[in-house]
Amino acid sequence: MSQFIEFVTNNWILCSVFVGLLIALLFTEKKRSGKTLSPQQTVMLLNRDQAVVLDVRDKKETSKGVITGSHVIPFTALKDRAAELKKFGEKTIVVVDKMGQHSGSAVKLLKTAGFTNVVRMGGGIVEWQSANLPLVQANGGKTGSGKAVAKSKNKS
Repeated sequence: MSQFIEFVTNNWILCSVFVGLLIALLFTEKKRSGKTLSPQQTVMLLNRDQAVVLDVRDKKETSKGVITGSHVIPFTALKDRAAELKKFGEKTIVVVDKMGQHSGSAVKLLKTAGFTNVVRMGGGIVEWQSANLPLVQANGGKTGSGKAVAKSKNKS
C-alpha cells in the first residue's frame, strides 16, 4: 500500500489523467446506451402491459430460455428487422442481452431507426436470473404474448 501511495505522489499528473479518462469513459458509455432498468422495474412495466422485451441474443443463447413474452431478434439481424417492432406503438421496448454488452448498441441502433421509447435492462439475462426470475423455453423465436410472470422461486 505504501508503494501505491508513493507512486501516486510521484506521478500525480499521470494518475490525474488516468482518473479523468476513466470518468470520461464511464460518462460516454452511460450516455451512449441511454436509460437502464433493473429486472424488477422491467417486470413492473411488463405486468402493466406498458413494455415489450426485445431479446438480442443469438439462437444458441436463447435456447437456454427467454423472458416470458419477449421477442427474439438477434443483434446481428436487428438493423434489417427493426421494422417488426413498429407494431408495439407507444410501449417501452426493453432491450435484453446476455450480460449487457450489446444492449447499449442495440438501443442506439433502434433510436437511429426512429424509436424513441427504448431502454436497456442492466445486467441482461444474467442479472434477471440472479434476481431469481423465471425464463421460459423459446418457441420459434417468439414466446407467448401474455404478461410476464415474476414470482420468485422459494428455496426452502
